[in-house]
Amino acid sequence: MLLKDKVIIVSGIGPGLGVKLAVEAAREGARAVAISARTASKLDDAEARMKEANPACKVLKIVTDMRDPASCKRLVEGTHKQFGRIDGLANSGFQWGAPGTADGSDLNAWREILETNVIGTMNMVQAVVPVMKAQGGGAIVNISSMATVKPHSGEAGYAASKGALNTASKYLAIELGASNIRVNVARMGWMLGVPVQGFVAHDAKQKGIPEKTYYDAIAANIPLRRLVTDTECARAALFLLSDYASAVTGAVIDANGGEYLTM
Repeated sequence: MLLKDKVIIVSGIGPGLGVKLAVEAAREGARAVAISARTASKLDDAEARMKEANPACKVLKIVTDMRDPASCKRLVEGTHKQFGRIDGLANSGFQWGAPGTADGSDLNAWREILETNVIGTMNMVQAVVPVMKAQGGGAIVNISSMATVKPHSGEAGYAASKGALNTASKYLAIELGASNIRVNVARMGWMLGVPVQGFVAHDAKQKGIPEKTYYDAIAANIPLRRLVTDTECARAALFLLSDYASAVTGAVIDANGGEYLTM
């Protein structure tokens, strides 16, 4: 199993990639997974799904606001106290924000996006690094977006925040390498799952076209000719936390069906 006997933290449990990271970590043999979100009900749902995938996996639920350093510290300290170590951190928490252009958006809205996507992620990293250093190593994967390399209308603020996270991850890889802590990025695009299904259903209705037509138009720009699932994307990200990726740090792995390659 990919994560056999490892202790993993997943930040940002939600209906899409976040919960799939937790479920797949359990399925891949993690000894324990600490899950966090701002909403307790999301953690309860995730725990039920994780237990279905692997009843032996221990689950720690801690309501956490990534924007608050003290909250992140409580999550890390609680995980370490309960399980004795932390092998991997998957940073999935994010805020997309309202759609807007770079030249016309309310920059206060950008500040809110940056506060979660960059500062919040760094709060989690800075909380977990001392534990990983003390135990002799660990692995971190930060979730990014294809919007950083393939602009999409309305995503300027979100893309800028994820671009900043990409750069921060490279610096972290250099700074933490000597402590045997690997830091990588998994770059996602369209992911077939609850959030995208909801978006497509709404937008297709607004445009008066069948949902299949909408999906087919997206798939036509993806070399695999399909939307990859959020489960597939979760597995790609978790690979970066596994021992199979022991030679990989400072990398960006695309988990988007190759859409980044197309114009």
